Amino acid sequence: MARSLRLGVLAALAPLLVLTGCGGSDVDFGEAAKDSLVVYSGRNEKLVSPLLEDFEKQTGTKVTVRYGDSAELAATLLEEGDKTPASVFLSQDAGALGALEEAGRLVPVDQALLAKVDRRYRSSKGLWVGISGRSRVLAFNTEQVQHADLPASVLDLTKPEYKGKVGYVPTNASFQAFVTALRVSLGEAKAKEFLVAFKDNEPKAYDSNIRLAEAVDEGEVPFGLLNHYYLYERADELGGYDKLKAHNHFFEAGDPGALVNVAGVGVLEGKADARTRQLLDFLLGTEAQTYFGEKTHEYPLVKGVQAVGTDLPPLASLQGPDLDLADLKSLEQTLALLDEVGLT
Repeated sequence: MARSLRLGVLAALAPLLVLTGCGGSDVDFGEAAKDSLVVYSGRNEKLVSPLLEDFEKQTGTKVTVRYGDSAELAATLLEEGDKTPASVFLSQDAGALGALEEAGRLVPVDQALLAKVDRRYRSSKGLWVGISGRSRVLAFNTEQVQHADLPASVLDLTKPEYKGKVGYVPTNASFQAFVTALRVSLGEAKAKEFLVAFKDNEPKAYDSNIRLAEAVDEGEVPFGLLNHYYLYERADELGGYDKLKAHNHFFEAGDPGALVNVAGVGVLEGKADARTRQLLDFLLGTEAQTYFGEKTHEYPLVKGVQAVGTDLPPLASLQGPDLDLADLKSLEQTLALLDEVGLT
C-alpha cells in the first residue's frame, strides 16, 4: 500500500480512536489539552492506565490519553503535524516511533534518561527511548516436541518436518514486526523466499496471540510463533508455570526469530516541558519498570530491575538480528509483501 493511501485510510479511522482521561470517561479532547498533559498511547488502556493514574497521583499532573493502534496513531500525528494536541507518544513498538523520528516530529530525550537504557533499545539519534522489551520465541508443546527436535533458526521452519505444525498470527503487529526485521536484516529477496516456503509448509493461522498460546499449550498445534510473555500470562491464568505444557524456545543470537522489540516513548516537537520530563522519568523509574516485569512479564529495560518468569533468560543474554529498531518503520512494505505471498 502506498504511503499516501495508507495515511489517508488511517486519517479516516482517526475519529474512531478512543479519547479518554485516566479515569476512562469520554472527554472533549481539544478542551482537555488546554490544562492537561496529552498522551497518544498505542499501548492497551488496561495495561497502562494504572501506571498513568499513579503518575497523576504522585505528581499532580493531569493526563489525558488517546488510545489506539500504534501505527494509526503515528499516522495521525504525521497528519496533525505541529497542530497536534499531543505532547507524548507512547508506542507499542519501535517502528511507529521510527516513522516519527524519520519525519522530524520528535525532540531529543534528556541524556540522563537515555543513559538508563542499553543503546540497543533506544533511538540511535536520541529521539525516543524504550520502556519495556519483548522477545520473539517459538512456543512448543513439551509433550509433543523433544528439545532435540527444536529448530536452530526460525528459518528452519520451512523444512518438511515442520509442515502443518506451526501456528502464527498474521494480523498481529508483533508478527509483522518480525517480518519487517526479516526484510531489513536479510534483504527483500531472501525474506520473500522464506515467506513463500513458510506458506508452502502449511502453517496454521490464528486470530490472536492469546488463542495461539492456548492452542500450543493444549496440544492443538505443536509450535507457535509468539512473544515470550504470552505463556507467562497463561501460567498466571492456570495458577502457575508448572501447569503449562508449553514452553518458550529462544533462538540464538543474531537469528531473525530472536528479535527483541520494545515499547517506547517520545516527546513531540515543540512540546517538551517539565511535565514530559516527569513522565519519561516515571516510566523509566523503578516503580514502572517493576510493574512491567511483574505484571506484564515483559523485560524491564532499566539496569537493576529484573524480569520475572520461570526459565526466562536474562535480557543481556538475548541478541536479535543486527539492526536499528527504528528501521522497523517500513510496515507498508511488509504488509505488501505478506499480501503478495498470501500470508494475510
